[in-house]
Amino acid sequence: MSVNPRIWGQRFIEHTYTKTRQLRQLIAETGATTRIEIDGGVTLQNAPLLCQAGADVLVAGNTVFKANNPEQCIADLKTIQ
Repeated sequence: MSVNPRIWGQRFIEHTYTKTRQLRQLIAETGATTRIEIDGGVTLQNAPLLCQAGADVLVAGNTVFKANNPEQCIADLKTIQ
């Protein structure tokens, strides 16, 4: 979780980038095939940084549901690598 659990719409915890990079390194060192999923506080602004840090799957519920055009928001998220 990249937010404190139980309360919808919380702010993203910035330390998540560091933890994601550390986890990506551990996965690489051990040869595991684990995927990293980030759930909570994902936005169009931080999604690229999360992917760069090593995230494989992003959950962006609040970002999509509050968007003026949810379909376009989803399309934009899918282009981020």
